[in-house]
Amino acid sequence: MKNSVKRVGKTLLVSALACSTLLTQAQEENRFDVGADLVSSYVWRGIQQDLTYSAGSPNIQPYASFSYGNFTVGAWGSGSFTGTVREFDLYASYSFLDNLSLTVTDYNWNFSKSYFDYSKSTDHVYEASLAYGGIEALPLSATVSTMFYGADKEEYSTYLELAYPLSSAVSLSAGASLFESSLYGTSGFGVTNVALRVEKSIAFSEQFQLPMFGIVGFNPAAENAYLVVGVSF
Repeated sequence: MKNSVKRVGKTLLVSALACSTLLTQAQEENRFDVGADLVSSYVWRGIQQDLTYSAGSPNIQPYASFSYGNFTVGAWGSGSFTGTVREFDLYASYSFLDNLSLTVTDYNWNFSKSYFDYSKSTDHVYEASLAYGGIEALPLSATVSTMFYGADKEEYSTYLELAYPLSSAVSLSAGASLFESSLYGTSGFGVTNVALRVEKSIAFSEQFQLPMFGIVGFNPAAENAYLVVGVSF
């Protein structure tokens, strides 16, 4: 009888440990993320998105995502304090390797029509991006993005960006439109974004730190320059 009780006890203990391990693994595989950035102005790939003022206006940029293993789906948006920027994007991404991923994004920043209008004259723009994260010996990352359907379907605007970390808090990037594109304002190949990004955290206490970043950038194709400061929540 005692041996039977011991066997049952061992079985229950092993089962509990197995369930605990599976639950921990599931929690690690399934991850929700939510947050927001507050930026002094909204600049995308070297292009100012709010022209109400010459330097733009502050934008709040919330995001939410869900990851399961190598697959991630999410939403990202931006809204300016002046009300002239309204953007809502959906995306799905899959990581093939630790440093290689494919992302499909559904952009919508016009809202002149119903959001659910997916006809040939839709406001939506669909883009496929292939990103390479580099390796430890050479941490040079590269992303190539092509718009393949929607409001940009006639041009197939393609953007290539290279980025290199100068330190753990400083990175340098350069991006270009590879072909003629009214979206990027280029008549052929044109560099639209050269930027230096610096990150730091402001410590209010041992328990609370506020991540902050600053970007100094130039758009040679448009002969423009910009400075953006932001905080992340």
